[in-house]
Amino acid sequence: MGSIDHSLQSEPRSAGVLLHPTSLPGAYGIGSFGPEAYAFLDFLARANQRLWQVCPLGPTGYGDSPYQCFSAFAGNPLLIGLESLLADGLLSPDDLGDAPDAPGVVDYAAVIPWKSALLKRSFDRFRKVAPPSARARLARFAALNAEWIDDYALFMALKDAHEGRSWTEWEEPLRDREPDPIDAFRAEHAERLELSRYQQWLFHAQWHALRAAGATVGVRFFGDLPIFVAHDSADVWAHRDLFLLDDSGSPTVVAGVPPDYFSATGQLWGNPIYDWEAHERSGFAWWTSVLASKFSLYDFVRIDHFRGFSAYWSIPAGESTAVNGRWVESPGRDLFTMVEQRLGRLPVIAEDLGVITPDVVELIEEFGFARMKVLQFAFDANEQNDYLPFTYDRNCVVYTGTHDNDTVAGWLEHASAADRAFALDYLLSRSDERAEQAWDFIRGAIASTARFCVVPVQDLLALGSDARMNKPGTLGGNWSFRLTEGLLSDAIADRLARLTALYGRA
Repeated sequence: MGSIDHSLQSEPRSAGVLLHPTSLPGAYGIGSFGPEAYAFLDFLARANQRLWQVCPLGPTGYGDSPYQCFSAFAGNPLLIGLESLLADGLLSPDDLGDAPDAPGVVDYAAVIPWKSALLKRSFDRFRKVAPPSARARLARFAALNAEWIDDYALFMALKDAHEGRSWTEWEEPLRDREPDPIDAFRAEHAERLELSRYQQWLFHAQWHALRAAGATVGVRFFGDLPIFVAHDSADVWAHRDLFLLDDSGSPTVVAGVPPDYFSATGQLWGNPIYDWEAHERSGFAWWTSVLASKFSLYDFVRIDHFRGFSAYWSIPAGESTAVNGRWVESPGRDLFTMVEQRLGRLPVIAEDLGVITPDVVELIEEFGFARMKVLQFAFDANEQNDYLPFTYDRNCVVYTGTHDNDTVAGWLEHASAADRAFALDYLLSRSDERAEQAWDFIRGAIASTARFCVVPVQDLLALGSDARMNKPGTLGGNWSFRLTEGLLSDAIADRLARLTALYGRA
């Protein structure tokens, strides 16, 4: 594992845009690492932006959420650009004639089977026509990543064989990874395992090519790491000893957050909770591998729900709400000490939104991690808070909003009259138009003392609530927002570039 040894505190003032790749425009039903990703890089360069922030890039499962993935290491095959497969002769134009067409939205129910079938078709042709050099590159990639890719490929093949059912519903010998049945399945389904390796090779090759293109125009990549993993994942199935599970593999306790001002019953996420004693005995080997893999993909990493590294809300399995949980301490200090000894200082952004206790702040500051500020949260006219820009420490990242927030235009529409008046007064707004008021928020964030400023693409376009990416605690309709061609105009790039230069983020 290479050394990172780099913290955000050495970074210059910079600005960027939050856009998950699924939201890019294009012809094939979902954004990808194809030409539209490179066009977005060009937009960022024209707009004087130095950061492209994405949500987790893993293979999505439940609810199509990038925060509930089948693997903490693998990439989402749906993000593979098809254009390069056409160029390499692994797909033909006729293969793409029935592409899903839903402008402005990702129709996952249509995209998943269509694109999965195309990737399988390209794999079949690869096996027939690929030159030895390409086969050697695939083999080398699989060997270098054997630590995770073998379990992931086996897990996905088993899910296919069980019609997508959770691993706890498989036959016990396969559920429990008994060697002889597993070896027999692996031999019988060798081609399906190789398909997963092929898809991961394509994903990683295309992502690293995009990163290299970003480097040539001065754009760096800002990734995201969920603190918890999905129960139905290769990680939990292959490493049951690292999670609090019963003999059948079901969680004994699950993660969430307690009741608060926003929810009388809290949030019941359902993710399994780590057996932290087992992680400590291993020297946090799994966590070291996860963080090393993320820093091989990104220049900076935001860790979601960071307070869970100080203490997590543990809810007995089977509860219908998060009310009956309890706080349990976790060994975040020991974890990050061990990881930094192996990898060096980490350019981490700690997601510390919500009620944060002094021990969490101490942990963040001890390791020099950056904190998060959300400008929408600043304008509660009833109370003072630390989201107002004049309160910021420099070592933070400010957002107009995140993937979990309403858009600024939507917030302005639905906020109380007092909160809206406070915001517009604070930001010196001189316009009655929602689009201009959204840009007042952007200006307020860029002008702040925060080291990094990141604006969701929806706010650049002053889009309303129907364009938000996610509504926490709801199912259906999330993660489907998508741009259409031509929305990111030269006029927007020029305006953003001027603001960025004006406030010293060029």
